Amino acid sequence: MNTTDVLIVGGGIAGASAAAYLARDRRVIVLEQESQPGYHATGRSAALFTETYGNDTVRRLSRGSRAFYEAPPDGFADASILGPRGAFLVAPDGHRAALAAMAADFRTLCPDLEWLEGDDVRRVVPPLDTREVVAGLLEPGAMDVDTHALHGGYLRLARARGATIVTDAHVAAVARSNGAWEATTTAGAFAAPVLVNAAGAWGDAVAALAGVAPLGLEPKRRTALIVAPDGLDITGWPLTYLIDDSLYFKPEAGKLLVSPADATPSPPCDAQADELDVARAADRLTRVTGIAVKRIEHRWAGLRTFAPDDTPVAGFDLAAPGFFWLVGQGGYGFQTADALARTTAALIAGEDLPADLTALGLSAADLAPARLERDSRRRNHFGVSARARF
Repeated sequence: MNTTDVLIVGGGIAGASAAAYLARDRRVIVLEQESQPGYHATGRSAALFTETYGNDTVRRLSRGSRAFYEAPPDGFADASILGPRGAFLVAPDGHRAALAAMAADFRTLCPDLEWLEGDDVRRVVPPLDTREVVAGLLEPGAMDVDTHALHGGYLRLARARGATIVTDAHVAAVARSNGAWEATTTAGAFAAPVLVNAAGAWGDAVAALAGVAPLGLEPKRRTALIVAPDGLDITGWPLTYLIDDSLYFKPEAGKLLVSPADATPSPPCDAQADELDVARAADRLTRVTGIAVKRIEHRWAGLRTFAPDDTPVAGFDLAAPGFFWLVGQGGYGFQTADALARTTAALIAGEDLPADLTALGLSAADLAPARLERDSRRRNHFGVSARARF
C-alpha cells in the first residue's frame, strides 16, 4: 500500500493544478488512468480566456485565475500562457435584442466591449455574410490559452514540489478503512485520508466506486475540426461565435478550427467526432462566411462535464469524510483552473478561501457539493454503477 496525505484521481487540468498547490505542504499522489495526463477533455480543448463566459460564479473564478496566467512563476512554462485573440459574438437579425441584453451585462466586466453593425462587422471578420449576421459584440481582451503550456506547467510544478504522478492507474475499487481512502488500481494500491475526485466525465463513476452518492454530472460531447481557410488571410481574426450556439471558429496554426458548438449528452468515454456534427459545422461555416470546406484535415471530440446547475463543484462531501469533489468544470476548466485549485488547497487545509477570491464575491458555499440535490439512490443519466470503468 502506497500511503500519502492526498490522493487525486484524475490528471487533467483540474487534478494537475490542485496537485501543484496541495504539494506545497502535503504529500500528494495523482492517479491517471491513461498513459499520459490530459488525454481526454484537457487535451482536446480549444480554450479561450474570457471573463464574459459562463455564469456569475464561473466569471468570478475566471477573474481570480487571470493574474496567475498573466504572470506565472519563473520556469513554470516555456511559452506564454495567454496570447492575443479577442472574441466576437455575432447575431442574425432575430437575435439583435438578445445580443443587446448581453452587451449590457458584459459591459460591467469589459468596458472596452464594442458594438458593431452591418458592414462594420466585416471589418473584424471580412467574409462574414451580413445577410446572416447583422450585429456583433467584440471583446478585444479575450485571450487564447496555451493549454499544453498551462497543463504541463502545473504538472511540472507539482513534481517539483514532491508530488508523484502515476499513469496507467485505472481505479478498480475504492474503500474507506481506518480513516483513509484506499484505491485499488492497475498500478498498485494507494491510501490517503483525503481523496480528491478530479475525474471529469468519470466523476460520478469514481463516487459510485467509493459508495458516495453521485451528483448527477452530465458529460456532453463537443466536436471540432480543422479546415483550410480557402486562401483567406485569417491573421488577427478573433474567435467568432454565433449567439444561437450553432457555430464558432478561430485561427489555429494557419488553419481554421471550427465547431458546431454541440453539447450532446454522452456516457463517459473516449469521445469521437460524430459525422453529422462535422457536416453541420462545415455547412454552417459556409452559410455564414462563404468559406467552402473542400477538405477536413482533422476532426476530434471531447467531453465537457457539467454539474446540474452548470457551476463547478469544489468541496468535501458531507456524507463521506475526506471525499473531496473537484468536478463539473464544463467548458470553463482552463479559464477557472487556478482559482479552483487554490480554493481546493484552502478547503482541504481547513482555511478560508484566498482573500482575492472572497474580494470577488466568491464563497465556499457557491462551489460546495451540498448545494446540489442529493439522493443516495439516484444514479446519473447513464446509470453509472460501482462497476463502471474509470
